[in-house]
Amino acid sequence: MIGRVFALVRARNLEFMRDRSTLGWNILLPVLLVAGLAAVFGGGVRPLFKVGVMGDMEVAKEQTRLEFTQYFQGQDAALLRERVGRHQIDALLVPAEQRYYYNPASPKGAVVHRMLQTGGWEAVAEDGAGLRYIDWLLPGILGMNIMFSCLFGVGYVIVRYRKNGYLKRLSATPVTPLDFVLAQIISRLLLIVVITVAVFAGTNAIFEFPVRGHYLDLFVLTVLGCASMVSIGLLVAARITSEELAGGVLNFVAWPMMLLCEVWFSLDGAPEWVQQLALTLPLTHLLSGARAIMFDGAPLLTLTPQLLSLGGITLVCVTLASMTFRWRQV
Repeated sequence: MIGRVFALVRARNLEFMRDRSTLGWNILLPVLLVAGLAAVFGGGVRPLFKVGVMGDMEVAKEQTRLEFTQYFQGQDAALLRERVGRHQIDALLVPAEQRYYYNPASPKGAVVHRMLQTGGWEAVAEDGAGLRYIDWLLPGILGMNIMFSCLFGVGYVIVRYRKNGYLKRLSATPVTPLDFVLAQIISRLLLIVVITVAVFAGTNAIFEFPVRGHYLDLFVLTVLGCASMVSIGLLVAARITSEELAGGVLNFVAWPMMLLCEVWFSLDGAPEWVQQLALTLPLTHLLSGARAIMFDGAPLLTLTPQLLSLGGITLVCVTLASMTFRWRQV
């Protein structure tokens, strides 16, 4: 079995490497996005005005009598104070204690401070350097590239194999559906992980992104995230015979993740049902885990929910793809 899987991995890697346009686009697209967004957003502060509340939201609004752009309920006071220090939110209100936290180095935090000074609230300053938008955005760009490369690079290719008769010929060999599925996962993992690491290293050398956690933890999370995306692509392509249908289904899977998984913007303050829906998508767990490692220095063991979610998605999709896999068109 190992020899068969290795032969399939080698054949798939050679096929991918010979497609110069696809290989070049996988490398060039995230680099262009990072560079372009760094030029636009790298030196500025996000205009969105956010205020966290620990306690009763309505009480906080009544006591402050301020019309902030956006309030959102907080659960972890230490995490929210850390976000205040990084300029990710402009203030943290604790109405039960008549206390608020702000960062004097944050322009909007200073505005909140001035507005609350006359209200009898106790002010607590939080120190910290601001987090650039491009810092927050980097995991989203790389995660987006991983998602599209894994979904379309596996799902669309397998449908093409089935349509041109390659899978029919392969079915006459000792290769089993599980062999084929595992080979596709290993092949795509090797290629995408290497490309992602190379892009991250290259952009990091230019923009110097903050990484407080361990690079090894980030690598392990990336591998698991890639595996979950590849498994979804395999499941979609397990029985589909039309390239057009495969493209439509893969886009149907990809675009909700683009919009709901915090690729471009945070879901803080979004409706509860939107946040719960986002938790069902693998890209959410990949990005939340990556940002926790990079910005909070979170060790891998504290990311158990993300790891279990990504691992569970991978296991379920690989199992279903192997059980339902079809070699022929009919």
